[in-house]
Amino acid sequence: MFLNSAVARSFVVIFQQVIYHFEARVTDICLCVFDRVSVIKVSTGDLVKSFDLPKTTALEFSPLNRVLATWQQYTKSQDNPQGEANLQLWDLQTGACIKAFYQKKVMGWCPSWADDESVTVRNVNNELHFFENNNFETIANKLHLQKVSEFALSPGSQPSKVAVYVPGSKGAPSFVRLYQYPNFGGPTSALANKSFFKADKVAMLWNKKATAVLVTASTEVDKTGASYYGEQTLHYVATNGESAVVQLPKNGPIYDVSWNPNSSEFCVVYGFMPAKATVFNHKCESVFDFGTGPRNAAFYSPQGHILVLAGFGNLRGQMEVWDVKKYKQVSKPQAEDTTHFSWCADGEHIVTSTCSPRLRVSNGYKIWHYTGTVLYKHETPSNKELWEVLWQPFPTGAFPEKPVKYQASPSELGSTEAKPAQAYRPPALRNKPQTASSKLHEEEPPQNMKPGAAGEKQVSKAALKNQKKREAKKAAKQVHQSSPDEAPPPVADSAPASHVTSSCGDPETDKKIKNLKKKLKAIDELKEQQAAGKVMQKNQVIKQCSSA
Repeated sequence: MFLNSAVARSFVVIFQQVIYHFEARVTDICLCVFDRVSVIKVSTGDLVKSFDLPKTTALEFSPLNRVLATWQQYTKSQDNPQGEANLQLWDLQTGACIKAFYQKKVMGWCPSWADDESVTVRNVNNELHFFENNNFETIANKLHLQKVSEFALSPGSQPSKVAVYVPGSKGAPSFVRLYQYPNFGGPTSALANKSFFKADKVAMLWNKKATAVLVTASTEVDKTGASYYGEQTLHYVATNGESAVVQLPKNGPIYDVSWNPNSSEFCVVYGFMPAKATVFNHKCESVFDFGTGPRNAAFYSPQGHILVLAGFGNLRGQMEVWDVKKYKQVSKPQAEDTTHFSWCADGEHIVTSTCSPRLRVSNGYKIWHYTGTVLYKHETPSNKELWEVLWQPFPTGAFPEKPVKYQASPSELGSTEAKPAQAYRPPALRNKPQTASSKLHEEEPPQNMKPGAAGEKQVSKAALKNQKKREAKKAAKQVHQSSPDEAPPPVADSAPASHVTSSCGDPETDKKIKNLKKKLKAIDELKEQQAAGKVMQKNQVIKQCSSA
């Protein structure tokens, strides 16, 4: 077992149904058991604060551990028809309730903080309310754009930026706009604007440097009937005003979009199964194509030097580990029945787990090295359930990037390298040789494994066609040079000359030979006419002399 470093002290497993959350600066953990919410210091186990909050179902720390947000199911009664404020913000230093809000829906219940907590944002009745320095008694600023449905606050340092989404109505398109706080003075103050149709809902994802946003627009119904799950499109919007539609070569749903931590490229997993995965740069140009495979998720390491493409959920749990700088595959392990995947902050270890309530059988977790080796394995007893597994977070930059290894790390548990899966073949085709038409899916290898990829220049279809023409022309020229020295082919008296055929296997060469035979026959006819005393024209004499 490898529990001999900070990695060992950064792992927490919850075996009972409790609500918990790590604080971002890695000192406290919050637990909600039965009718109380308790904040406990991780290093010592000491109780920091305890709150009497029955029926709390969601918790969230602010980035600097100054505020704890709790949410309870909204309820009302005859005695209290308005209900009670169910979103509370608690001061973790004094234990006092800073502010309580009404928040009926659990979706988007938690306010969004800037990393330094200088700005906090809430969506209230399709309007964004901004608070400064955790002062929730005064609304510092508002942003109202028709009906703001969703928003995403940028990460990183000041100034903060916000992406807002307004759904289309009455034939008007939906749009996403980027603003820099607090410049909200009309449409001209927007940093960028991107409008589009076919959007019932969106998911907005900022890169780490807060220079661009990826917008996944989805519709509930695909009007073309190609997909039961609706239709998705991907849009790129940058703070410098640039925007574009990310062109995806394969039709089908978009399963996952992930930014590289370097903020200069992103990976998209898309298309009908087997799905494609492609890395794009900030110009939305393809950088590397991973081909097709059973995958629906992409996970960059915290340092951005390793990418894991995985197929979880209804897939078999196959993982592809890639070196992003060399675009070389490191390993291909398999973790079946995985419901959760996450990187450790050191960029070397990952954890996969099978948890309830997603799966109530075979609960457990595995800790891996990215080279495919299983370092530790735990199986939960059949009479218990595993609810969640979580790495303790560390500050950005705590673990520097290390060179990528290709040799598997030693372990007593070994590895679970994925076995090559064989496609299903109907009984009528099992005893026959496999042909391209008998394949159920069109498989495509990664870009570096395609013909001509190993340092050779890719040849287009037109270039290949022209090359074949040049080769046929060269072969016909050789036949033309050798034909005058050879005797003309004998022609049978009982059959016309047109019935005599010859073939060398190449259609172009056969055509040249046929034309050459016609010319030789015409020359023989001219010689016979000249011998009979017929006066020849100048071009006929030249044609006859050319055969001599």
